[in-house]
Amino acid sequence: MASPPSGSPGPDGSSGPPVVDPLTGRAERALRPVPAGRLAAIAAGLRAAAPAWAAAGPDGRAPVLARFGAALARDEDLLAALVADTGRVAESELERRIVAGLAGRWARQAPALLAPPAEFPSELPGVHVAGDAVPYELVGAITPWNFPLLLGLIDAVPALAAGCAVLVKPSEVTPRFIEPLTRLVPEELPLRVVEGGPATGAALVGLVDAVVFTGSVPTGRLVAEAAARAFVPAHLELGGKDPAIVLAGADLDRASSAILWGGTANAGQSCQSIERVYVEREVCAEFLALLAAKAARVGLTCEGGPIGPIIDPGRPPVIAAHLADAVARGAVVHTGGTIERHGGGHWCRPTVLSGVDHSMLVMTEETFGPVLPVMAVDGPDEAVALAADSAYGLSAAVFAATEEQARAVAARLPVGAVSVNDAALTAFVHEGEKHSFRLSGLGGSRMGPASIARFLRRRAFLVNRSPAADPWWHPTKE
Repeated sequence: MASPPSGSPGPDGSSGPPVVDPLTGRAERALRPVPAGRLAAIAAGLRAAAPAWAAAGPDGRAPVLARFGAALARDEDLLAALVADTGRVAESELERRIVAGLAGRWARQAPALLAPPAEFPSELPGVHVAGDAVPYELVGAITPWNFPLLLGLIDAVPALAAGCAVLVKPSEVTPRFIEPLTRLVPEELPLRVVEGGPATGAALVGLVDAVVFTGSVPTGRLVAEAAARAFVPAHLELGGKDPAIVLAGADLDRASSAILWGGTANAGQSCQSIERVYVEREVCAEFLALLAAKAARVGLTCEGGPIGPIIDPGRPPVIAAHLADAVARGAVVHTGGTIERHGGGHWCRPTVLSGVDHSMLVMTEETFGPVLPVMAVDGPDEAVALAADSAYGLSAAVFAATEEQARAVAARLPVGAVSVNDAALTAFVHEGEKHSFRLSGLGGSRMGPASIARFLRRRAFLVNRSPAADPWWHPTKE
Protein backbone atom coordinates (compact mmCIF):
# COMPACT_ATOMS: atom_id res chain seq x y z
CA MET A 1 0.00 0.00 0.00
CA ALA A 2 3.04 2.27 -0.39
CA SER A 3 2.39 5.67 -1.92
CA PRO A 4 3.94 9.10 -2.26
CA PRO A 5 4.25 11.17 0.93
CA SER A 6 0.81 11.96 2.28
CA GLY A 7 1.49 15.39 3.79
CA SER A 8 0.65 18.35 1.55
CA PRO A 9 -0.52 21.92 1.81
CA GLY A 10 -4.12 22.54 2.73
CA PRO A 11 -6.76 23.03 0.04
CA ASP A 12 -6.13 26.80 0.04
CA GLY A 13 -2.36 26.38 -0.25
CA SER A 14 -1.83 27.03 3.46
CA SER A 15 0.28 24.90 5.75
CA GLY A 16 0.47 24.13 9.43
CA PRO A 17 2.69 25.20 12.33
CA PRO A 18 6.49 25.01 12.10
CA VAL A 19 8.36 21.73 12.44
CA VAL A 20 11.17 22.56 14.86
CA ASP A 21 14.62 20.97 15.08
CA PRO A 22 14.99 19.95 18.76
CA LEU A 23 18.77 20.40 18.59
CA THR A 24 18.79 23.93 17.20
CA GLY A 25 15.35 25.27 18.05
CA ARG A 26 15.00 26.42 14.43
CA ALA A 27 11.89 25.93 12.34
CA GLU A 28 12.85 23.64 9.46
CA ARG A 29 9.64 23.78 7.51
CA ALA A 30 5.92 24.11 7.98
CA LEU A 31 3.77 21.12 8.82
CA ARG A 32 2.00 19.79 5.73
CA PRO A 33 -1.37 18.51 6.92
CA VAL A 34 -3.13 16.16 4.57
CA PRO A 35 -6.29 17.95 3.33
CA ALA A 36 -9.60 16.65 4.69
CA GLY A 37 -10.75 15.41 1.29
CA ARG A 38 -7.50 13.58 0.71
CA LEU A 39 -7.70 12.00 4.18
CA ALA A 40 -11.17 10.68 3.37
CA ALA A 41 -9.89 9.31 0.06
CA ILE A 42 -7.00 7.56 1.82
CA ALA A 43 -9.45 6.00 4.29
CA ALA A 44 -11.64 4.85 1.40
CA GLY A 45 -8.65 3.31 -0.34
CA LEU A 46 -7.72 1.41 2.79
CA ARG A 47 -11.28 0.13 3.11
CA ALA A 48 -11.13 -1.07 -0.48
CA ALA A 49 -7.94 -2.98 0.28
CA ALA A 50 -9.11 -4.39 3.62
CA PRO A 51 -11.24 -7.34 2.40
CA ALA A 52 -8.40 -8.91 0.42
CA TRP A 53 -6.01 -8.41 3.34
CA ALA A 54 -8.44 -10.05 5.76
CA ALA A 55 -9.12 -12.88 3.31
CA ALA A 56 -5.40 -13.65 3.08
CA GLY A 57 -5.69 -15.14 6.57
CA PRO A 58 -3.05 -15.03 9.28
CA ASP A 59 -0.72 -17.36 7.38
CA GLY A 60 -0.92 -15.17 4.29
CA ARG A 61 -0.38 -11.96 6.24
CA ALA A 62 2.56 -13.18 8.30
CA PRO A 63 5.19 -13.14 5.50
CA VAL A 64 4.23 -9.59 4.56
CA LEU A 65 4.64 -8.40 8.13
CA ALA A 66 7.95 -10.24 8.43
CA ARG A 67 9.19 -8.56 5.27
CA PHE A 68 8.10 -5.18 6.62
CA GLY A 69 9.98 -5.79 9.86
CA ALA A 70 13.13 -6.78 7.99
CA ALA A 71 12.96 -3.58 5.94
CA LEU A 72 12.56 -1.48 9.08
CA ALA A 73 15.61 -3.11 10.66
CA ARG A 74 18.06 -2.08 7.96
CA ASP A 75 16.82 1.22 6.57
CA GLU A 76 19.23 4.05 7.33
CA ASP A 77 17.02 6.80 5.92
CA LEU A 78 14.37 5.92 8.49
CA LEU A 79 16.93 6.02 11.28
CA ALA A 80 18.24 9.39 10.10
CA ALA A 81 14.71 10.80 10.06
CA LEU A 82 14.06 9.56 13.60
CA VAL A 83 17.28 11.21 14.76
CA ALA A 84 16.23 14.45 13.06
CA ASP A 85 12.78 14.25 14.65
CA THR A 86 14.03 13.67 18.19
CA GLY A 87 17.62 14.90 18.36
CA ARG A 88 18.78 11.60 19.83
CA VAL A 89 20.78 8.70 18.38
CA ALA A 90 21.01 5.76 20.79
CA GLU A 91 17.29 5.74 21.61
CA SER A 92 16.39 6.00 17.92
CA GLU A 93 18.57 3.01 17.06
CA LEU A 94 16.96 1.06 19.89
CA GLU A 95 13.49 2.19 18.80
CA ARG A 96 14.04 0.95 15.25
CA ARG A 97 15.31 -2.39 16.52
CA ILE A 98 12.34 -2.86 18.87
CA VAL A 99 9.82 -2.08 16.12
CA ALA A 100 11.50 -4.45 13.68
CA GLY A 101 11.29 -7.15 16.35
CA LEU A 102 7.66 -6.24 17.02
CA ALA A 103 6.72 -6.89 13.38
CA GLY A 104 8.61 -10.18 13.37
CA ARG A 105 7.03 -11.31 16.64
CA TRP A 106 3.48 -10.66 15.44
CA ALA A 107 4.25 -12.42 12.15
CA ARG A 108 5.24 -15.49 14.15
CA GLN A 109 2.54 -15.40 16.82
CA ALA A 110 -0.58 -14.24 15.00
CA PRO A 111 -1.43 -17.46 13.12
CA ALA A 112 -1.74 -19.48 16.34
CA LEU A 113 -3.52 -16.69 18.22
CA LEU A 114 -6.08 -16.27 15.45
CA ALA A 115 -6.94 -19.97 15.10
CA PRO A 116 -10.73 -20.44 15.44
CA PRO A 117 -11.93 -21.77 18.78
CA ALA A 118 -12.84 -25.42 19.06
CA GLU A 119 -16.52 -26.23 18.76
CA PHE A 120 -18.24 -27.33 21.99
CA PRO A 121 -21.73 -28.43 23.08
CA SER A 122 -23.90 -25.90 24.85
CA GLU A 123 -26.12 -26.65 27.84
CA LEU A 124 -29.09 -26.93 25.50
CA PRO A 125 -29.48 -30.46 24.15
CA GLY A 126 -28.39 -30.77 20.54
CA VAL A 127 -27.07 -27.20 20.26
CA HIS A 128 -23.35 -26.70 19.61
CA VAL A 129 -21.27 -23.52 19.66
CA ALA A 130 -18.62 -22.64 17.09
CA GLY A 131 -17.21 -19.26 16.20
CA ASP A 132 -14.77 -17.04 14.42
CA ALA A 133 -13.35 -13.53 14.71
CA VAL A 134 -14.01 -10.63 12.37
CA PRO A 135 -11.37 -7.87 12.15
CA TYR A 136 -12.44 -4.25 12.20
CA GLU A 137 -12.14 -3.10 8.62
CA LEU A 138 -10.25 0.13 9.34
CA VAL A 139 -8.38 1.05 12.54
CA GLY A 140 -7.12 4.58 13.19
CA ALA A 141 -4.10 5.36 15.37
CA ILE A 142 -3.23 8.81 16.73
CA THR A 143 0.28 8.69 18.12
CA PRO A 144 2.75 10.90 20.09
CA TRP A 145 6.16 12.47 19.56
CA ASN A 146 8.32 10.86 22.25
CA PHE A 147 8.84 7.55 20.40
CA PRO A 148 7.47 8.36 16.92
CA LEU A 149 8.14 5.01 15.24
CA LEU A 150 7.51 2.67 18.17
CA LEU A 151 4.30 4.30 19.32
CA GLY A 152 3.27 4.88 15.72
CA LEU A 153 3.33 1.13 15.05
CA ILE A 154 2.91 -0.60 18.43
CA ASP A 155 -0.85 -0.85 17.84
CA ALA A 156 -0.80 -0.74 14.05
CA VAL A 157 1.20 -3.96 13.70
CA PRO A 158 -1.10 -6.24 15.76
CA ALA A 159 -4.09 -4.62 14.04
CA LEU A 160 -2.58 -5.50 10.66
CA ALA A 161 -1.83 -9.00 11.92
CA ALA A 162 -5.49 -9.32 12.92
CA GLY A 163 -6.55 -8.50 9.36
CA CYS A 164 -7.40 -4.80 9.69
CA ALA A 165 -6.36 -1.92 7.48
CA VAL A 166 -4.68 0.86 9.48
CA LEU A 167 -4.48 4.64 9.16
CA VAL A 168 -1.88 6.34 11.41
CA LYS A 169 -1.62 10.06 12.26
CA PRO A 170 1.63 10.74 14.17
CA SER A 171 2.32 13.85 16.22
CA GLU A 172 2.83 17.11 14.37
CA VAL A 173 6.02 17.56 16.44
CA THR A 174 7.83 14.64 14.75
CA PRO A 175 6.64 14.19 11.15
CA ARG A 176 9.98 13.66 9.37
CA PHE A 177 9.97 9.87 9.73
CA ILE A 178 6.68 9.53 7.82
CA GLU A 179 8.20 9.74 4.34
CA PRO A 180 10.95 7.11 4.77
CA LEU A 181 8.54 4.85 6.63
CA THR A 182 6.01 5.10 3.82
CA ARG A 183 8.63 3.92 1.32
CA LEU A 184 9.13 0.74 3.35
CA VAL A 185 5.47 -0.32 3.46
CA PRO A 186 4.95 -3.38 1.20
CA GLU A 187 2.47 -2.80 -1.60
CA GLU A 188 0.02 -5.37 -0.25
CA LEU A 189 0.11 -4.04 3.34
CA PRO A 190 -2.94 -1.77 3.95
CA LEU A 191 -1.09 0.76 6.11
CA ARG A 192 -0.97 4.50 5.55
CA VAL A 193 0.77 7.12 7.69
CA VAL A 194 -0.35 10.72 7.22
CA GLU A 195 1.02 14.08 8.29
CA GLY A 196 -1.18 16.50 10.19
CA GLY A 197 -2.08 18.26 13.40
CA PRO A 198 -4.99 18.06 15.83
CA ALA A 199 -7.58 18.75 13.13
CA THR A 200 -6.31 15.77 11.13
CA GLY A 201 -6.56 13.53 14.18
CA ALA A 202 -10.09 14.75 14.88
CA ALA A 203 -11.13 14.03 11.29
CA LEU A 204 -9.55 10.56 11.43
CA VAL A 205 -11.80 9.44 14.28
CA GLY A 206 -14.88 9.89 12.12
CA LEU A 207 -13.42 7.78 9.29
CA VAL A 208 -12.47 4.58 11.11
CA ASP A 209 -14.15 1.63 12.85
CA ALA A 210 -11.91 1.66 15.95
CA VAL A 211 -9.35 4.10 17.26
CA VAL A 212 -6.21 3.79 19.37
CA PHE A 213 -4.63 6.84 20.95
CA THR A 214 -1.41 7.43 22.87
CA GLY A 215 -0.89 10.80 24.49
CA SER A 216 -2.00 13.16 27.22
CA VAL A 217 -5.09 12.82 29.39
CA PRO A 218 -6.78 16.02 28.10
CA THR A 219 -6.38 14.99 24.47
CA GLY A 220 -7.34 11.43 25.32
CA ARG A 221 -10.63 12.69 26.73
CA LEU A 222 -11.30 14.51 23.46
CA VAL A 223 -10.54 11.38 21.45
CA ALA A 224 -12.80 9.28 23.68
CA GLU A 225 -15.65 11.78 23.32
CA ALA A 226 -15.24 11.90 19.54
CA ALA A 227 -15.16 8.11 19.37
CA ALA A 228 -18.33 7.92 21.44
CA ARG A 229 -20.07 10.31 19.05
CA ALA A 230 -18.88 8.19 16.12
CA PHE A 231 -19.96 5.07 18.04
CA VAL A 232 -16.60 3.33 17.59
CA PRO A 233 -14.44 1.74 20.32
CA ALA A 234 -11.44 3.68 21.62
CA HIS A 235 -8.35 2.25 23.30
CA LEU A 236 -6.42 4.92 25.17
CA GLU A 237 -2.87 4.81 26.56
CA LEU A 238 -2.45 8.09 28.43
CA GLY A 239 -0.09 9.71 30.91
CA GLY A 240 1.76 8.35 33.90
CA LYS A 241 3.39 9.56 37.09
CA ASP A 242 5.23 6.35 37.82
CA PRO A 243 6.46 5.79 41.38
CA ALA A 244 9.44 3.78 42.53
CA ILE A 245 9.56 2.33 46.06
CA VAL A 246 12.87 1.43 47.71
CA LEU A 247 12.64 -0.52 50.98
CA ALA A 248 15.28 -1.11 53.63
CA GLY A 249 17.36 -4.13 52.73
CA ALA A 250 17.20 -3.50 49.01
CA ASP A 251 20.40 -3.42 46.97
CA LEU A 252 20.78 0.37 46.92
CA ASP A 253 23.47 0.39 44.25
CA ARG A 254 21.20 -1.60 41.95
CA ALA A 255 18.14 0.47 42.86
CA SER A 256 19.84 3.83 42.32
CA SER A 257 21.22 2.79 38.93
CA ALA A 258 17.90 1.35 37.75
CA ILE A 259 15.89 4.34 38.95
CA LEU A 260 18.34 6.78 37.39
CA TRP A 261 17.97 5.02 34.06
CA GLY A 262 14.20 4.65 34.47
CA GLY A 263 13.79 8.36 35.15
CA THR A 264 16.23 9.86 32.66
CA ALA A 265 16.28 7.58 29.58
CA ASN A 266 15.06 9.59 26.60
CA ALA A 267 15.46 12.62 28.88
CA GLY A 268 12.50 11.39 30.92
CA GLN A 269 10.19 11.76 27.93
CA SER A 270 8.39 8.44 28.35
CA CYS A 271 5.03 7.61 29.86
CA GLN A 272 6.63 4.88 31.97
CA SER A 273 9.45 7.11 33.25
CA ILE A 274 10.03 7.04 37.01
CA GLU A 275 8.79 10.46 38.17
CA ARG A 276 8.75 10.09 41.96
CA VAL A 277 10.74 7.96 44.38
CA TYR A 278 9.74 6.83 47.90
CA VAL A 279 12.60 5.47 50.00
CA GLU A 280 12.36 3.94 53.47
CA ARG A 281 13.80 6.50 55.87
CA GLU A 282 16.60 4.40 57.35
CA VAL A 283 18.26 4.01 53.94
CA CYS A 284 17.12 7.25 52.28
CA ALA A 285 20.30 9.27 52.90
CA GLU A 286 22.51 6.51 51.48
CA PHE A 287 20.23 6.01 48.48
CA LEU A 288 20.06 9.75 47.81
CA ALA A 289 23.84 10.08 47.90
CA LEU A 290 24.25 7.21 45.45
CA LEU A 291 21.58 8.55 43.10
CA ALA A 292 22.93 12.10 43.11
CA ALA A 293 26.53 10.98 42.55
CA LYS A 294 25.50 8.84 39.59
CA ALA A 295 23.22 11.52 38.14
CA ALA A 296 26.00 14.12 38.29
CA ARG A 297 28.12 11.94 36.01
CA VAL A 298 25.45 11.68 33.29
CA GLY A 299 25.94 14.34 30.64
CA LEU A 300 24.02 15.72 27.69
CA THR A 301 24.43 14.37 24.18
CA CYS A 302 25.73 17.76 23.04
CA GLU A 303 28.63 17.10 25.43
CA GLY A 304 29.06 13.43 24.54
CA GLY A 305 26.65 12.09 27.19
CA PRO A 306 23.41 10.10 26.83
CA ILE A 307 20.75 12.72 27.72
CA GLY A 308 19.12 14.12 24.59
CA PRO A 309 17.23 17.36 24.08
CA ILE A 310 13.66 18.11 25.04
CA ILE A 311 11.80 17.21 21.87
CA ASP A 312 8.52 19.10 22.16
CA PRO A 313 9.03 22.90 22.14
CA GLY A 314 6.03 23.24 24.46
CA ARG A 315 7.54 21.09 27.20
CA PRO A 316 10.41 23.19 28.67
CA PRO A 317 8.07 25.73 30.35
CA VAL A 318 6.21 22.88 32.09
CA ILE A 319 9.41 21.29 33.42
CA ALA A 320 10.71 24.70 34.52
CA ALA A 321 7.44 25.47 36.32
CA HIS A 322 7.54 22.15 38.19
CA LEU A 323 11.11 22.77 39.31
CA ALA A 324 10.42 26.36 40.36
CA ASP A 325 7.36 25.29 42.34
CA ALA A 326 9.34 22.57 44.13
CA VAL A 327 12.17 24.93 45.08
CA ALA A 328 9.73 27.60 46.23
CA ARG A 329 8.12 25.04 48.54
CA GLY A 330 11.39 23.92 50.09
CA ALA A 331 12.83 21.22 47.82
CA VAL A 332 16.61 20.80 47.71
CA VAL A 333 18.30 20.46 44.31
CA HIS A 334 21.19 17.99 44.32
CA THR A 335 21.89 17.85 40.57
CA GLY A 336 20.56 19.65 37.53
CA GLY A 337 17.51 21.75 38.29
CA THR A 338 17.35 24.13 35.33
CA ILE A 339 16.44 24.23 31.66
CA GLU A 340 19.59 24.90 29.64
CA ARG A 341 20.04 26.18 26.09
CA HIS A 342 22.73 24.65 23.90
CA GLY A 343 22.87 25.21 20.17
CA GLY A 344 19.37 26.65 20.27
CA GLY A 345 17.79 23.51 21.75
CA HIS A 346 16.37 22.98 25.23
CA TRP A 347 18.06 20.53 27.60
CA CYS A 348 17.64 19.38 31.19
CA ARG A 349 20.35 17.52 33.07
CA PRO A 350 19.36 14.61 35.31
CA THR A 351 17.79 16.39 38.27
CA VAL A 352 17.66 14.87 41.75
CA LEU A 353 15.52 16.58 44.38
CA SER A 354 14.94 15.91 48.08
CA GLY A 355 12.76 17.61 50.66
CA VAL A 356 9.73 17.02 48.47
CA ASP A 357 6.10 16.27 49.33
CA HIS A 358 2.73 16.00 47.65
CA SER A 359 2.03 19.71 47.84
CA MET A 360 4.45 20.08 44.91
CA LEU A 361 3.62 19.79 41.20
CA VAL A 362 6.70 17.65 40.67
CA MET A 363 5.14 14.93 42.84
CA THR A 364 1.60 15.06 41.51
CA GLU A 365 1.57 16.20 37.86
CA GLU A 366 3.30 14.63 34.88
CA THR A 367 6.67 16.36 34.42
CA PHE A 368 7.92 14.41 31.38
CA GLY A 369 11.53 15.35 31.98
CA PRO A 370 14.63 13.80 33.62
CA VAL A 371 13.56 14.79 37.13
CA LEU A 372 13.74 12.42 40.13
CA PRO A 373 12.21 13.77 43.36
CA VAL A 374 13.07 11.55 46.35
CA MET A 375 10.85 11.43 49.46
CA ALA A 376 11.63 9.58 52.71
CA VAL A 377 8.87 7.33 54.10
CA ASP A 378 8.42 5.45 57.35
CA GLY A 379 7.76 2.02 55.89
CA PRO A 380 5.96 0.03 53.19
CA ASP A 381 2.49 1.17 54.23
CA GLU A 382 3.32 4.85 53.82
CA ALA A 383 5.17 4.15 50.59
CA VAL A 384 2.15 2.35 49.12
CA ALA A 385 -0.25 5.06 50.29
CA LEU A 386 1.81 7.83 48.71
CA ALA A 387 2.43 5.86 45.52
CA ALA A 388 -1.33 5.34 45.23
CA ASP A 389 -2.03 9.04 45.89
CA SER A 390 -2.18 9.86 42.18
CA ALA A 391 -4.63 10.35 39.37
CA TYR A 392 -2.48 7.99 37.29
CA GLY A 393 -1.98 4.24 37.35
CA LEU A 394 0.28 3.22 34.49
CA SER A 395 3.24 1.39 36.05
CA ALA A 396 5.64 1.39 39.00
CA ALA A 397 8.84 -0.13 40.38
CA VAL A 398 9.59 -1.80 43.71
CA PHE A 399 12.99 -2.66 45.21
CA ALA A 400 13.26 -4.79 48.34
CA ALA A 401 15.53 -7.28 50.08
CA THR A 402 13.70 -10.25 48.57
CA GLU A 403 11.53 -10.85 45.56
CA GLU A 404 8.71 -12.01 47.85
CA GLN A 405 8.76 -8.76 49.81
CA ALA A 406 8.81 -6.70 46.62
CA ARG A 407 5.97 -8.74 45.08
CA ALA A 408 3.86 -8.25 48.21
CA VAL A 409 4.22 -4.47 47.92
CA ALA A 410 3.73 -4.55 44.14
CA ALA A 411 0.41 -6.36 44.58
CA ARG A 412 -0.92 -3.41 46.57
CA LEU A 413 -0.25 -0.77 43.90
CA PRO A 414 -3.13 0.38 41.64
CA VAL A 415 -1.13 0.27 38.42
CA GLY A 416 -1.01 -1.92 35.35
CA ALA A 417 2.58 -3.17 35.56
CA VAL A 418 5.23 -3.26 38.27
CA SER A 419 8.95 -3.76 37.61
CA VAL A 420 10.36 -5.80 40.48
CA ASN A 421 13.95 -4.98 41.43
CA ASP A 422 14.26 -2.98 38.20
CA ALA A 423 12.58 0.02 36.62
CA ALA A 424 10.65 0.84 33.43
CA LEU A 425 10.80 -2.72 32.10
CA THR A 426 7.60 -2.15 30.12
CA ALA A 427 9.76 -0.30 27.59
CA PHE A 428 11.30 -3.63 26.61
CA VAL A 429 9.05 -6.44 27.86
CA HIS A 430 5.93 -6.51 25.71
CA GLU A 431 4.78 -10.03 26.53
CA GLY A 432 2.97 -9.28 29.79
CA GLU A 433 -0.72 -8.45 29.48
CA LYS A 434 -1.62 -5.32 31.43
CA HIS A 435 -4.25 -2.60 31.65
CA SER A 436 -3.93 1.07 32.49
CA PHE A 437 -5.53 2.10 35.78
CA ARG A 438 -7.23 5.39 36.61
CA LEU A 439 -6.51 8.26 34.18
CA SER A 440 -3.68 6.37 32.53
CA GLY A 441 -5.97 4.80 29.98
CA LEU A 442 -8.97 2.79 28.88
CA GLY A 443 -9.52 -0.30 26.80
CA GLY A 444 -7.87 -3.64 26.26
CA SER A 445 -4.27 -4.55 26.96
CA ARG A 446 -1.70 -3.13 24.56
CA MET A 447 0.80 -5.74 25.73
CA GLY A 448 0.84 -9.50 25.54
CA PRO A 449 -0.86 -11.90 23.12
CA ALA A 450 -4.28 -10.59 24.17
CA SER A 451 -3.55 -7.20 22.61
CA ILE A 452 -4.57 -8.49 19.19
CA ALA A 453 -8.10 -9.09 20.53
CA ARG A 454 -8.69 -5.30 20.57
CA PHE A 455 -8.98 -5.41 16.80
CA LEU A 456 -11.41 -8.32 16.49
CA ARG A 457 -15.13 -8.84 17.01
CA ARG A 458 -16.14 -12.33 18.07
CA ARG A 459 -18.94 -14.10 16.22
CA ALA A 460 -20.70 -17.22 17.51
CA PHE A 461 -22.36 -19.90 15.38
CA LEU A 462 -25.10 -21.66 17.37
CA VAL A 463 -25.79 -24.89 15.54
CA ASN A 464 -28.91 -26.93 16.38
CA ARG A 465 -28.36 -30.60 15.58
CA SER A 466 -31.59 -31.83 17.19
CA PRO A 467 -33.91 -33.87 14.93
CA ALA A 468 -36.05 -31.51 12.91
CA ALA A 469 -39.24 -33.08 14.17
CA ASP A 470 -38.28 -32.84 17.80
CA PRO A 471 -36.31 -29.65 18.52
CA TRP A 472 -35.74 -28.82 22.18
CA TRP A 473 -37.71 -25.58 21.89
CA HIS A 474 -40.83 -27.06 20.27
CA PRO A 475 -43.92 -25.92 22.27
CA THR A 476 -45.35 -29.44 22.40
CA LYS A 477 -42.19 -30.96 23.81
CA GLU A 478 -42.57 -32.04 27.44
